[in-house]
Amino acid sequence: MIDSVKSEDGSFTAYSSEYGEHYHSTRDGALNESLHKHVIPALSHVSHKQEISILDICFGLGFNTLATLYYLQKNAIEKRVKIISPELDSTLIASLKEFQYPEVFSPFLHIIEAISEAHEYKDKGLHVRVIVGDAREYLAECTERFDIVYQDAFSPSVNPMLWTKEYFADISKVIQDDGIVTTYSMALKTRLALYENGFHIYVNSGEGYRDATLASKVLLDFPLVDMKHKISCNSDVKSLCDIF
Repeated sequence: MIDSVKSEDGSFTAYSSEYGEHYHSTRDGALNESLHKHVIPALSHVSHKQEISILDICFGLGFNTLATLYYLQKNAIEKRVKIISPELDSTLIASLKEFQYPEVFSPFLHIIEAISEAHEYKDKGLHVRVIVGDAREYLAECTERFDIVYQDAFSPSVNPMLWTKEYFADISKVIQDDGIVTTYSMALKTRLALYENGFHIYVNSGEGYRDATLASKVLLDFPLVDMKHKISCNSDVKSLCDIF
């Protein structure tokens, strides 16, 4: 059973005792964070595409996936959607059908039930697959290309292997040339790791949520971070690297 924690926007998140962090910002709100830091900017970027593929790192409580489906339905946006999401915690996935999701997710709870039981859901226009295992191992073998990457792992301080320069090199290999990475992290080390892999870095800001980061190899209509200036002013800061 997942211990629910009410966040600022009224939606519930949960606390991971293994990582010592909540799955979402309790201050920004679980639903609010998923929508504004991930889903809305990402779907805006791919609005011209009829078919989209999303890599959701990591599935967790499934908010980013569900918020994607909610936003598409709410705005009557018709697309064929494929979502692949690595998730290390199989016990968590099995318990998701018992979690207290926001009311707006009600039309999609049958998808959560299928995922909790079989790790997969598929219909005419949607395919969601949760891969139980290590995200780094999945990326090492991945041959798919993604339009969107939701970079939503636990923070670099507790889960550094999903924030290193080498990790983002793997992301760079699986993302489409015009793809977009979304993340809540504003850390310079995170931005450096993305920048060193050929991504432009942008600030995602708006009313009702704290600033976040977007990254793409193409130009976006968001404030561009002057990474050369950041580096010159913070020469002692280095991106995280794999250590074995």
